[in-house]
Amino acid sequence: MKTRPVPLSKSDLMSVESPARYVGGEFNAVIKEDMLEELEKTGKTSCVRFAFCFPDIYEIGMSNLALQILYHVLNESDFVACERAFSPWFDMDKILREKKIPLYSQETKTPLCDFDILGFTLGYEMCYTNVLQMLDLGRIPLLAQDRGEDDPIVCCGGPCAYNIEPMADFFDIAMMGEGEEMILELCEKIHAYKLSKSTSRPMTRQELLRNCNAIEGIYVPSLYEVSYHYDGATDASSEKITESSVAVSIGTVIRPSEDGIKTTIKKRIISDLNTCTYPTAPVVSNMRVVHDRCYLEVFRGCIRGCRFCQAGFIYRPVREKSVEVLCEQGRELEKNTGYDEMGLLSLATSDYTQFPELAENLLTTFEGHHTSLSLPSLRLDSFSLDLMEKVQSTRKSGLTFAPEAGTQRLRDVINKNIKEEDIFSALRLAFLGGWSTVKLYFMLGLPTETDEDVLGIADLAARIEKLYYDIGRETGQRMRRPEITVSTSLFIPKPFTPFQWEAQNSKEELIRKQRLLKDHIRSKNIRYAWHDFDSSVWEVVLARGDRRLGSVLLEGYKAGHFFDAWDDHFCLNEWVEILEKHGMKIEDFAREYSEEEVLPWDHISVGVSKKFLLSERHKAYEETTTPSCREHCSGCGAATFGVGECFAKRTAASDSEPASDSGASTDSISAEEGDA
Repeated sequence: MKTRPVPLSKSDLMSVESPARYVGGEFNAVIKEDMLEELEKTGKTSCVRFAFCFPDIYEIGMSNLALQILYHVLNESDFVACERAFSPWFDMDKILREKKIPLYSQETKTPLCDFDILGFTLGYEMCYTNVLQMLDLGRIPLLAQDRGEDDPIVCCGGPCAYNIEPMADFFDIAMMGEGEEMILELCEKIHAYKLSKSTSRPMTRQELLRNCNAIEGIYVPSLYEVSYHYDGATDASSEKITESSVAVSIGTVIRPSEDGIKTTIKKRIISDLNTCTYPTAPVVSNMRVVHDRCYLEVFRGCIRGCRFCQAGFIYRPVREKSVEVLCEQGRELEKNTGYDEMGLLSLATSDYTQFPELAENLLTTFEGHHTSLSLPSLRLDSFSLDLMEKVQSTRKSGLTFAPEAGTQRLRDVINKNIKEEDIFSALRLAFLGGWSTVKLYFMLGLPTETDEDVLGIADLAARIEKLYYDIGRETGQRMRRPEITVSTSLFIPKPFTPFQWEAQNSKEELIRKQRLLKDHIRSKNIRYAWHDFDSSVWEVVLARGDRRLGSVLLEGYKAGHFFDAWDDHFCLNEWVEILEKHGMKIEDFAREYSEEEVLPWDHISVGVSKKFLLSERHKAYEETTTPSCREHCSGCGAATFGVGECFAKRTAASDSEPASDSGASTDSISAEEGDA
């Protein structure tokens, strides 16, 4: 196999901010070049070259567990060679453009256009134009319709893929769900496509895409047609509508464009995490990355059902790894990476049914090894001071709580399922144990939120400060000055949540609420930090958008807008101008959606039913909570996968008291210093 390494010089590397982002050569990186060349020389097979692309800088991408898992899965295959690529920062972007050097892979410095398939992971909507940057620099046509037989197949996965419609024009394939099995099935189809090139009847690119669409979990946007409905009128042609007809869309219908194409795309999951491949020798970066540690993935899914949380619904059902498997993987990770810190990864670690046993086993394993255990997500109602003392035996770092709302009423609306006494009892234990630094995370703009709820945040922080000093007086201890940080993010209605129909507060209203809160925090011990408003306003457009946004994103990228996830490089006003130029406005996407309208993502199934999500929305307005899946199966629909905790609970319930299909189907503490 002949490759074309890019002509990047040492002087080019020395002229950029972080040369280590672009050189490769990391410990545990896999290079299959020699094997692939030998295989192609024999003429017996044709290996699939896969570039795993992360649309942000190296330090963020190398902290992504999905990258490490799928890189390992692909390179374990005997017919796939996977390499990595990342978005180059502005300084390197400029060099590549000026010197006409294509964006390349880390491992072999091969231009992206020389790969058979590019796979993007989409973890957040604000990275969308970085996808276009990577395609552009990699010399690949931006629009899927413009790619020819020799161009790579461009695919994506990750949480944003569940509503890929705003980016549908740019991707050949979108993968719904967990990719360990699905991605290998996709590579097998592409392998057959490459082998067919040496036959008398080579397969066409369009035939390949139809074959791939047959794989469960895979969605090929070009095989579906879209119609938009406006105030009773229909734009059946899916072409750009005239300005006079522009109004709020009241339905986006997506149907197969030909016979034999599936009408619903159901996500894929991994049934047994114990036997699933996991990278115990991950690539170790040569530079410090955002999360500079190794990770054990404890379980997938969530039992809680916070109504604003997309992850809590799209990752169901809950599936756990055994303590034995986790401890063995932990030992291998420590041996194969050299990291001195190991994190436990899940949506709520202490919901793991064998959490005490796992923590004790790992602490015993690492005793005397100078390897610490990071516990980023413990439930307030299961706070263990003893465990925290063991983990932080040398120093007391900050604790992080996420009450999300300032009043009990609003916590019930969002189904947080914690009481105020849970918060204060946990903090009392923490303060008695010597902790003095606390971070409190809240959301502004939640459905039904009032000014009383906003002021409740300031009141809660003030009472936590009072509790700290009260404990000092009770115990006679001389207490150091507490450090209490109140941080607010902004509510964004996301697909596949009970709040997917809700309106987002206007920017002006969100600013008013932020100022109201700021004015009522008066203690020098309480610091207030808030999330950028502009990016949250644009994120709701991307999160709930449809294919009409494709031309908007393309024009924005060509105008120089990428790295929008970085606040100092994002310009909302310019995006609004482009959006309005294409006949749309922010309010079209930030509005309240009707429960009757067809949503752009309704052709995707995550297992959790729309009927259940509607039921949860109604319960929110009734200020009624839903118990966790472990307490009661509420029939969310995830049991249809036939595995996981919800399946076991549903099966048990059917033997005694049937669960209601119309019924309702996290809050965390972190001991990790500086965890945002």
